[in-house]
Amino acid sequence: MKQTFTATAKKTNTGLQVESGTRGFKILMDEPKELGGTNTGMNPVEALLCALGSCQSIVAFSFAQANGINLQGFSVKLEGDMDSDVRNGYTEIRYSMHFKSNASQEKLEDFAHFIESRCPVGDCLKDGVPLKLTKIVAE
Repeated sequence: MKQTFTATAKKTNTGLQVESGTRGFKILMDEPKELGGTNTGMNPVEALLCALGSCQSIVAFSFAQANGINLQGFSVKLEGDMDSDVRNGYTEIRYSMHFKSNASQEKLEDFAHFIESRCPVGDCLKDGVPLKLTKIVAE
């Protein structure tokens, strides 16, 4: 079933700050001062890490019971490397999943692989998504 999600992003009048939004929810993003921003919010690549960890967390709790996992808690710690000499984006993203559960290590490892296979954000990052500029509007 195809679903289309929408979002907007608009530069504010403060430094490099951008207000992004969807469905009435808003996120302010900025750059740290050492990158020319005013440090009023996380930057977009930090938000990308947050999106990946959040997506994995949602998948974990949505599918734990169906996978026979009694999940009392779950968190993800993420880090990513950027090297502008190699590419503009991340060169690698690493993460560790932390489970609070009485399930065996083997069962949690299997479930971690299941989470990876079902996480839409992870899928977009791992396999890439075509980016298509559809319009240029002069206002």
